[in-house]
Amino acid sequence: MELWKKLLVGGGIGIVLLLAGYWSMDYLSQTYHRAGDFAKDSVTRQEREIVKPVVLYGMAVNNLHVVEDVVKRNQRFTDLLQGYHVSPTIQQQLSLVPRATFDFRRISANKKFTLIAEKDSLRSVRALVYEPNPIDYFIFHLKDSLHVEEGHRQVVTLEKEVAGVIGSSLSETIEKLGISHELTNRFVDIFAWQVDFQRLQKGDRFKLFYEEQQVEGQTIGIGKIQGVYFNHANHPYYAVPFDQGEGSDYFDEGGKSLRKALLKYPIEFTRISSRYSLNRFHPVDKVFRAHRGTDFAAPTGTPIRTVGDGIVVEAQYNAKNGNYVKIRHNGTYTTQYLHMSKIASGMKPGARVRQGETIGFVGSTGLATGPHLCYRFWRNGVQVDALRVELPPSQPVKEEFIHAFTESMLRVKKRLDLIVLPEPPLALAGN
Repeated sequence: MELWKKLLVGGGIGIVLLLAGYWSMDYLSQTYHRAGDFAKDSVTRQEREIVKPVVLYGMAVNNLHVVEDVVKRNQRFTDLLQGYHVSPTIQQQLSLVPRATFDFRRISANKKFTLIAEKDSLRSVRALVYEPNPIDYFIFHLKDSLHVEEGHRQVVTLEKEVAGVIGSSLSETIEKLGISHELTNRFVDIFAWQVDFQRLQKGDRFKLFYEEQQVEGQTIGIGKIQGVYFNHANHPYYAVPFDQGEGSDYFDEGGKSLRKALLKYPIEFTRISSRYSLNRFHPVDKVFRAHRGTDFAAPTGTPIRTVGDGIVVEAQYNAKNGNYVKIRHNGTYTTQYLHMSKIASGMKPGARVRQGETIGFVGSTGLATGPHLCYRFWRNGVQVDALRVELPPSQPVKEEFIHAFTESMLRVKKRLDLIVLPEPPLALAGN
């Protein structure tokens, strides 16, 4: 009985302690919480995906049909809308757009356009964007009423530099360095009368700094070449740009002009396939005869430029020369350009041309085995070798500008000195 009593008393004490603990917890809960704190939540949880808007030309194009393409040959503006719906009212408004707003004759092949349309059964067009170049674009808003908007991308100009050592050829070196054709042609034009770029020597070195124009991170062109150093056959040449009030030109470190009265090359830098010769085997007639011209091999369609200002005296076709243009520059010099695939528009006897103007395009018309330009040169009525003729230089730096030029020249040379030239043995390894 004693054991039973002890268990009963102990159990009673445990129950009392348990009830006391529950009461204490309930009291504390009421102390730190208000009525309604544990009421059922009346707010429903919501989840959604935030879709970032895709914007083209200032328009959100999410859930729209977007087509990016280029204009095909012989396509007109209306052809770009084929297969899509444009209301008759807007079609009529398009036909009334004044040329001052947009000249539809400016639509040309290989230019980019973007068509933005609804995803409805009609594929109704909202807008068409035409880009004549990487900078400018025209938005034709076609949804409710016609509105033509002209836009322009920002052009950023950066200073770039490049240095190299000639390996087996200039073209190979250019390809390895990733230099653009535009920069190469500008570089060649600057030194065209000082250096024969068809006969460069292994180990010739060059360095230059220039302006590069970019739009949205993409290179669209080369600005001014701001300075060049070129070492050819251990002879150093410098090119310093300077403006005497008639436009910038290039001069050597002594202030002498690097430009002659006429350009040396009638097309941008390319391969000479045949030089002036008084006894050359003709590839078509299979006989030896004089070849009083210089042949430049180039792809069909490559633009041909006049080497100087002048007047067109002939622009026609004949069986031997094919399509050709002949230009009189002054009383001393005349040039002729043969075997064109096409003569440029406006080239006819009496027409005035400016140095560098496109007068035609490379082809293989007449007696020719492949696409090339045969370039002929007359001095005082006598045909001579265009690449060997000595021409008078353009005007040197005038006396009143010598001080300003000297300061500019020293700045350019100092900047060129900062460009590291690769050592010939290292740069030519493996060539």
